[in-house]
Formats: sequence, structure tokens, C-alpha cells
Amino acid sequence: MTLLEICVDDAAGLEAALEGGADRVELCSVLELGGLTPSPGLVALAGRANVPVRAMIRPRPGDFVFGESDVEAMRAEIAHMRAAGLDGVVLGASRPDGRLDLEVLAMLAAEAGGLGMTLHRAIDIVPDWEEALEAAIALGFDTILTSGRAATAPEGIKDLERALAVAGDRIAIMAGSGIDASTAPALLDRVPLEALHASCGVPGDPASAPARRLGFESPARRATSRDKVMALRAVLDRRAVPD
Repeated sequence: MTLLEICVDDAAGLEAALEGGADRVELCSVLELGGLTPSPGLVALAGRANVPVRAMIRPRPGDFVFGESDVEAMRAEIAHMRAAGLDGVVLGASRPDGRLDLEVLAMLAAEAGGLGMTLHRAIDIVPDWEEALEAAIALGFDTILTSGRAATAPEGIKDLERALAVAGDRIAIMAGSGIDASTAPALLDRVPLEALHASCGVPGDPASAPARRLGFESPARRATSRDKVMALRAVLDRRAVPD
């Protein structure tokens, strides 16, 4: 059966993901920036969830080229997730040319020893996908989140097919970006993935007028929809039942 991971960035989103039937949650902040490390309060709430939760480890927006101070912050964040009882972490690091930064990743993987580890979409900018996949396996990652190096997973289906063939049963390939109840069936018909990753987002409520006046809003912000999670859950459940 295909695992359903839902990424969320606030308490309401966490509740919607759990009520909608997520098998696992990726916990972030500010998803409109691609997801950053979640706050301690949200981590504490997630630590009481009845499904595994993996936390994004990304201390700032922008690229995945991290300096020494960034790495120290990420190591501390990983330690916090461990102390909070979360299942694992989601991380990645790149060199300026797009290759994985194996030195940084080795330090972070050592800090995360014993936790589940997902390599995030830093892998979608690498010049050599197979080289990066082998490196991820050697570093101890158990999951790769990828769109097949395209804007969305349905567009990257050829790379997803190749990734699954190369990975075999050594690491889980989890498709993300552009995944919902309408796109999942065709994708899974062609690529029998172990996991899908989705935000199931809808436009968030607008900020109040006083907050907008002072610039305290994020026009790109979205909210996790319990109904969209449930719809995607239903698609996967139907596929799991033999004809």
C-alpha cells in the first residue's frame, strides 16, 4: 500500500492531516517558502500525534548551500526533534553547482543517527541523479522526496520511473509536487511508488485589514484541507483493494 505523507506548517494543518487520514506528516513552517524548520510549539504538538512525524530541517529560505553557522543550527534542530520524540527529519544540502554536499550531509546524518531520514528536493537540482541516489543510500537516508527533477511529479514521471528502477528496495522513492486525488491515479498506474507526498492546500484566509496595513501577511499562504487529504486517502485506499 502506498504511504501518504502530508506536509503541514501550522497546528490547524496538523489536525487536518491527521483527521484526513495521513500515514505520516512532514512538519514545517512557512510552506509558501518551500518549508522551513517548524517552531518548538508546533513540534511539541506533533510529538503527541498518532502517526509518525518527520520535521523539516532548513534554517532559512533560499537555496540549500549552507555555511558553517547554518550547519550548527541544523544540528541543534535535529537534536531538538529527537528530544521531542519525532520519528525523523527531512533535510538536504547542496554545493553551488547543484551536487549534493556530501560533507555537510554526513555531519547532519551523524547527528540524526537512529532517526528516519528523508532527503528532500535538493536531489531535484543535481546534475547526476544516479550518483546522488547512491550517495543518499550510503549516507543512511531511507526515503528520497522528488518530483523527478521537474516542476511537478507528473511532469517528471520519466525520471521517477528511472529512480525507482535504480533504487530497487534499497530506498523509498516518494513523489512530491503536484500530487492530489486527480493526479495520483495516473502517476501510480505508471510508477508503483512506495509513498506520495502532498500539501493538499487551499488558499488561506486573508489577513485582517489592520495586519495588511502593516504588511503582516503572506499572499501565497495556503491552508491544509482535510477534505483534500481525505480525497487522496480514498484514492489510495481504493487502489489497495484487489479487484
